[in-house]
Amino acid sequence: MKILTIVGARPQFVKAAMLSRAIAEYNTQHPKAPIIEHLMHTGQHYDKNMSHIFFDQLGIPKPTWQLHWGNRTEGEMTGNILIDAEKIIKRNHPNRVIVFGDTDSTLGGALAAAKLFVPIVHVEAGLRSFNRKMSEEINRVVTDHVSSLLCCPTSTAVKNLQNEGITKGVHLVGDVMYDASLLLGSLSDSQSTIMQKLELKDKAFRLLTVHRPDNTEEKRIKEITAAALTLATEECPVIWPLHPRTRMTLEKYALIREIRLNKHLILTDPLGYLDMTALEKHALQILTDSGGVQKEAYFHRTPCITLRNETEWVETVEAHWNILAGYKSDKIIKCCLSKPKHREEIEEYGDGHAAEKILSLLWEKC
Repeated sequence: MKILTIVGARPQFVKAAMLSRAIAEYNTQHPKAPIIEHLMHTGQHYDKNMSHIFFDQLGIPKPTWQLHWGNRTEGEMTGNILIDAEKIIKRNHPNRVIVFGDTDSTLGGALAAAKLFVPIVHVEAGLRSFNRKMSEEINRVVTDHVSSLLCCPTSTAVKNLQNEGITKGVHLVGDVMYDASLLLGSLSDSQSTIMQKLELKDKAFRLLTVHRPDNTEEKRIKEITAAALTLATEECPVIWPLHPRTRMTLEKYALIREIRLNKHLILTDPLGYLDMTALEKHALQILTDSGGVQKEAYFHRTPCITLRNETEWVETVEAHWNILAGYKSDKIIKCCLSKPKHREEIEEYGDGHAAEKILSLLWEKC
């Protein structure tokens, strides 16, 4: 079997790494009938620290095709990814195309495969924020409706698909990000030096990430920055790894200069997987608008404050590990400082073998 895996953004690198690892183990056991995986990297995350470091640290196979469609409008990026994916599929005739999550790379790759009648495997299918103003929501919905095999991380995702009339090819497999946290999480403490480099103490700092387009427009980024400046103290600094889009926004609205006046709000370049994992594990709280980081926060049992009004990962909110704060500074600060409710364990994310289950379904169901 020949597989084309399409990735372009940080969370997809992690998910693809788990599946690539499962494929390698399968090929060791079945050398006469191997699975041939080719990787197409769209370049959606074009910064070196947002891309190549992840490939190096996670052991992902070198991309067969490296595109460069980052730093463009969503329409331009999706259209160009679709065009290139179509060319690659026509030339190489994969038996399956695998896409992950909800990015423009996901949608572009899925549309190309659908138009060429190649079965699509959607890993992390069925997630819904029910906010159609988010481009990620459009990407999820369309990809699910053209996919042949829908690998759901939670029972909620399965129900979402049922509510949209999608029942064929739907399977509850667990979360490949949970696979990664179990397999690679322990490596962060032995291989990452970020805690020492930033002179941080365990559970004595907050970690902040911002990257969504809505949160990087002027009004919202100013509110989020104001909250970060208030929360950043000598006793509990705030560490803010900057997505390239966010850095440009902070510079555009002259917020960098204001931030530098507070030495306890520490900006860094984008971080590799192991450094980011170390910070997530040891933070007092995580403030983020990332879906993947919300989950990683729970995997490492770190409370999360989500800088959105909705989330795809409703289980984390229901179990009180996650609070939806939105973007206004006073609400963010209040959520950070409020007394936590009793937090419950979540059993939704599987047993750490989601990648193996997806691999077995590739043979059986497509």
